[in-house]
Amino acid sequence: MTVQYPAIGNSVNPYRENVQGKANEPICVAGLLDRSKQILGSSYEGSDPDWTLDRIYDRLEQNAPRIAIIGGSSDHPAHIMDFQTSARAAVRIWQNGGVPFYFSTPVMCDGTAQSNQGMSYSLQSRNAVAQMVVNQLEAHSYHGAFVIQGCDKQPLGVVSALAHLDRIRRNRGEAPFFATFAPAHVLKGGEIPKDLMDELEATAKRAEQAGAPDIAYDLRDAMAYILQCSSNTAFQGVFERAVERGILTKAAHKEFEKQLAVATCDGKGGVCAFNGTGNSSRHLVAGLGLVHPVLELLTDPPSQAAINTALDSLAAMINDPVFGVSNIMATNIRNAIRIHSASGGSTNLMMHMVAAMLYGGYRFSLHDVDQIHHEFPVPDLFDYSLTQGRDIFVLASQCCSGDSRGMETLFYELLENGVQMDVDAPTVTGTTWRQRLQNTDRLAATHVTDNPIILATPRRPFSGVDVLTGNFFETAVVKISGMSTSQLDEFDRKAAFVLYYENEDDANRSLLDSNLMERLKQERCFSHENLLAVLKHNGPDQFEEWRDEDYHSLFDHLVEKGILKIAVVISGQGPVAFGMPEMFTPMQHINANRFLKRLATIISDGRYSGVTYGAAIGHMTPEAFCGGGILYLKTGDLLVLNLRESQIQFLNEAEFQNGSLQYEFDSVREKRFDLAAERMARMRHRQRLVAASNRMIGHTDAAQGVVPVAVAEEAELDYRTDILLPANQAPIN
Repeated sequence: MTVQYPAIGNSVNPYRENVQGKANEPICVAGLLDRSKQILGSSYEGSDPDWTLDRIYDRLEQNAPRIAIIGGSSDHPAHIMDFQTSARAAVRIWQNGGVPFYFSTPVMCDGTAQSNQGMSYSLQSRNAVAQMVVNQLEAHSYHGAFVIQGCDKQPLGVVSALAHLDRIRRNRGEAPFFATFAPAHVLKGGEIPKDLMDELEATAKRAEQAGAPDIAYDLRDAMAYILQCSSNTAFQGVFERAVERGILTKAAHKEFEKQLAVATCDGKGGVCAFNGTGNSSRHLVAGLGLVHPVLELLTDPPSQAAINTALDSLAAMINDPVFGVSNIMATNIRNAIRIHSASGGSTNLMMHMVAAMLYGGYRFSLHDVDQIHHEFPVPDLFDYSLTQGRDIFVLASQCCSGDSRGMETLFYELLENGVQMDVDAPTVTGTTWRQRLQNTDRLAATHVTDNPIILATPRRPFSGVDVLTGNFFETAVVKISGMSTSQLDEFDRKAAFVLYYENEDDANRSLLDSNLMERLKQERCFSHENLLAVLKHNGPDQFEEWRDEDYHSLFDHLVEKGILKIAVVISGQGPVAFGMPEMFTPMQHINANRFLKRLATIISDGRYSGVTYGAAIGHMTPEAFCGGGILYLKTGDLLVLNLRESQIQFLNEAEFQNGSLQYEFDSVREKRFDLAAERMARMRHRQRLVAASNRMIGHTDAAQGVVPVAVAEEAELDYRTDILLPANQAPIN
């Protein structure tokens, strides 16, 4: 049974006052519906087609809801089934008395763009998507949207656009803009073919016989993961080292890569099964109240019945400002941040949450995210693993079988663990979270008994991404929840030597060098006096035993026992300098090196979506190009990583050698003025590798969401008070 959408309660209707739209658009609507019926074939549900040009004209004249189905480009795996989902959505919108339209946005695949120039455009694409969506919605005067949510930057780009447009419409006194999101289904991770698995194991054994146990270890470690595009990068790094050391031929290396690649992705596409930016965006947008639960976590493209349910709910939202996109987002922002934290969400989202709120007209920054995150202790309730059969595809399977309710279950368990959630915030079901949770069927996490991912009992009492400060920078972010407690203990409160790279290209070349640690030792990149000081600070129990060792022996001892810590610093990657690409490839090179990964923390003004064995610290502000302290560091400097205290400090070297921790950086800027000027010149030259049209000049920094300055300047609302709640609900404090 269909529902009937009300006409838009708006005095403005360009399709009534201007006949041009009614001349142009009916053929677009009819063409979309004709094509949709053809795509659906025998699965089409409905009466004979009744979408004549006359009827479409009348609906436009009467201000029937004009709903844009927003898809993505089919050169991204998440969107290759959009044609089916959009067809079902178009039919239902028409059946409910609306007028369906369709357009799509380009969607960059971060996996495809890794290690090529495309990563310098990835973050910029989020703002470009927002601009394109606003352009299209305003030009054609759409009232609402059904969004096929993809991966990477597209979801929060569209959220930003719709929240921005909703705010603009409200400022003009027009009807609120409404929307519902339909995330792409989860792509099942691939499996390494048995024959290939045997060949890889044989390669590992050859490595052992050739005296390269590190390659054997790293290869077997990569083999333990589900097959995905990101794991292929880990294999690539190990293969290149194996070729370099004569264990594998280049031809065999390329053949292995081919076999892994073609076995990776399922033919029906979807969002990759790891908990990266794509699935973190799924969880976050659901936490923002913008996803109907019937569409949230699926293993196949959504059915007609599920799409009908989501679209039918719009009838209760149309014309109600409570359900405008910006209001739903703002009333749910604390829910979303706590869900993001409890589910171990991507570091990338720290910027995107801020951006969406600014686009929606609300004053917001990274500090607000951090405050909300720590206002109540958010426990780790997400037992996700790529090696133990607990990826997001498995979670989606649990939801499809009815054993879990996805983010509703996580919301419930956060409440059960004492986390305050805004239960009276509105959602796209047309109801609040309180009303949604009144149905307790299969709500608790304990209903999943086999391989649970969402937990009732926390793994540990903290989770999420933390904001760091220090004496040489203003803000940075680190995903401490991605590190086990034992890993955290290995790096926390330790002194680390800086290994400095001016850009990612330099870092990738160096980190792939299997002799990197030997080269650092032979070139004495870290002074003997500082090695002794690090030994005394990081491994005091061994100080008396090793204090008289020669340089090479001392270096080897510190590496072998994991006492030596290295801060791999990659600068020149910020939004202005180079588009703020993800540092995924250098992270994978570190992860694929058995020795280095147990020693290294990675620090950058670029982005991260994942973790290394040591901390992955990114989004550092100010960026190097803007004169941030990261510009002035150099190899051999010393930092203290106080991760649990959310600090990184630059150490006074002389005082550290005398056993004292003194933090001072201002004099470094003065002493290294010429070095900084040389680096700036090289950054300006390298910046020309990015198209001038797409550089992020005139944008805020990472702590302010990297949005156009004009967007940030007009964000004046208070998300705690300038909101609307459903009738009879108290304001959110």
